[in-house]
Amino acid sequence: MAIEIKAPQFPESVADGTVATWHKQPGEAVKRDELIVDIETDKVVMEVLAEADGVLTEIVKNEGDTVLSGELLGKLEAGATASAAPAAAPAETSAPASASAPAAGGEDAILAPAARKLAEENGIDPNSVKGTGKDGRVTKEDLVAAIEAKKSAPAAAKPAASAAAAPVVAAGDRTEKRVPMTRLRAKVAERLVEAQSNMAMLTTFNEVDMTEVMALRSKYKDLFEKTHNGVRLGFMSFFVKASVEALKRFPAVNASIDGTDIVYHGYQDIGVAVSSDRGLVVPVLRNAELMSLAEVESGIATFGKKARDGKLSIDEMTGGTFTITNGGTFGSMMSTPIVNPPQAAILGMHNILQRPMAINGQVVIRPMMYLALSYDHRLIDGKEAVSFLVTIKNLLEDPARLLLDI
Repeated sequence: MAIEIKAPQFPESVADGTVATWHKQPGEAVKRDELIVDIETDKVVMEVLAEADGVLTEIVKNEGDTVLSGELLGKLEAGATASAAPAAAPAETSAPASASAPAAGGEDAILAPAARKLAEENGIDPNSVKGTGKDGRVTKEDLVAAIEAKKSAPAAAKPAASAAAAPVVAAGDRTEKRVPMTRLRAKVAERLVEAQSNMAMLTTFNEVDMTEVMALRSKYKDLFEKTHNGVRLGFMSFFVKASVEALKRFPAVNASIDGTDIVYHGYQDIGVAVSSDRGLVVPVLRNAELMSLAEVESGIATFGKKARDGKLSIDEMTGGTFTITNGGTFGSMMSTPIVNPPQAAILGMHNILQRPMAINGQVVIRPMMYLALSYDHRLIDGKEAVSFLVTIKNLLEDPARLLLDI
């Protein structure tokens, strides 16, 4: 029985998608619920799984093609076996025995599309990989095994191996590599330009003494991790809780503009910017005002793992009333973050540095962090923005205020 493989139903906020990777080729056997093809949208990568055991008989949409919700991607013959599937074209079956060698097209004759993409991204010479697919085709699994073998090779052998695989480049020659921008990165670029074009965006700065937060974390981190089943106590949870309290005191920072109306949100959904291989994503902690420090840390850790694995859902990245981004993890000392519309503000964290500070007439060394608040001046006045940032500073420099609600 022939089964049509169709693109998943996209949410209203996603118009279309792109076929990213076919994990199976015509003639290959598949099992029920096995991953067949990835569809990349401007927010997430959606996986299409096999509905039944069988053989992939036809690919209708190739890698790089644009698809709509429910559009036909390929066909699967349920219950069939790989030996019975029309894996090769008639011209190939009638070719003479000498035609079993790779055709004049080179790698295309022996390399599956998904494997070719993986080889280019990791600098692997396909001719050095033994193919286990039909007619000696190099599959994606063959490339993955080759990459793992390359990583596990002794350090001393790496220079020789790379020298053997590297192409000979004449002195003075310069190489270039052109790759298409992912839909996610293209969408992020579009939204950033849109934000700068449509907002009266300003940034105000302050600095926070991290002494008390660091002392509190150092004192209780082991007990915290033991009490909360392995959840580690980081700095981000303190910033989330401080932001929630500041948003309650300055509701305009938690609001958004809808046409000529101002929408004040009676909840705090905090977006946390996470860097992934595909680009910047902002999953949202729903109702952060109701979450404990442990729940915040657990949620952020989960989002980070999902981002690395490409498993974040569209729902997890939709909405948000305020965003926090931490460039300090990469060593950033100062930045002006761009507001994520339709939100009105974003808080930027930065690197913690030991700096001399004048305190009570004495010069002392303290761990200091610069904070940046970018905001939409159409909605938030300068006084509110500065007061909001000072509130966060005061709460972090005296964390007891978070517990006492003062």
